[in-house]
Amino acid sequence: MSDTYVIIHGAWHTGAEMEAVADYVRESGHVVHCPTLAGNRPEDDRSRMGLEDAIQSAVRYIENEDLRQVRLVGHSYGGMVISGVADRIAERLERLVYVNAFVPQDGQCLNDLVPPHYVELFDSIAAANNNAVMLPFPVWREAFINDADLALAKSSYAKLNPHPYRTFTDPISLKQPLAQLDIGKSYLNCQQDIALPHGLPWHPRLSERLGLFRLIECPGSHETWFSNPARLAQAIIEAGRD
Repeated sequence: MSDTYVIIHGAWHTGAEMEAVADYVRESGHVVHCPTLAGNRPEDDRSRMGLEDAIQSAVRYIENEDLRQVRLVGHSYGGMVISGVADRIAERLERLVYVNAFVPQDGQCLNDLVPPHYVELFDSIAAANNNAVMLPFPVWREAFINDADLALAKSSYAKLNPHPYRTFTDPISLKQPLAQLDIGKSYLNCQQDIALPHGLPWHPRLSERLGLFRLIECPGSHETWFSNPARLAQAIIEAGRD
């Protein structure tokens, strides 16, 4: 049976960086869309784009394509976005799949969910770059793509783009806790992901906010999208199936 997936990228990415994984999901017979969110398109003004802009761009994409029974996948920052999308158009969604992604409560921003040293780093970078943030390469190499060799770390880093900082500081508006949504939910945890320290982990700290959910785990770093797309695609299919 063919299912419909929409993959929502994380910060510093576009839909293009999701395509390697998407192609493997398509090989299993599924339909996959990889839109680029408002704020990460080349023409976007990073100084003014906020979280609601990103959420609404994903909502419009799903509505314009008239997609239904969607398996909505969010990576990292994309968890903020799919949470907002589910709050707005739950009737079009079949399941939410969080891939080492943020699970917010109403009124929280992404910066509320990360260690203080990240907030300090992002504040300083945004202040010097017209409210856009870029991940420093040493952080990318050691904490985000620690399962890759240096060549892949460099080539993947070259594909990233400056990210609108307001999407990290804007609080999300949710009508009800995500645990109360009548939608299937999965949390996919890549086990070598240290983009968040294991003392402040993705799972179970954030995943348990989903209420009843399916846990899928696979080996890999935060950026298994680059380092092992075939394995991540397999895990996404496991997370997304009925």
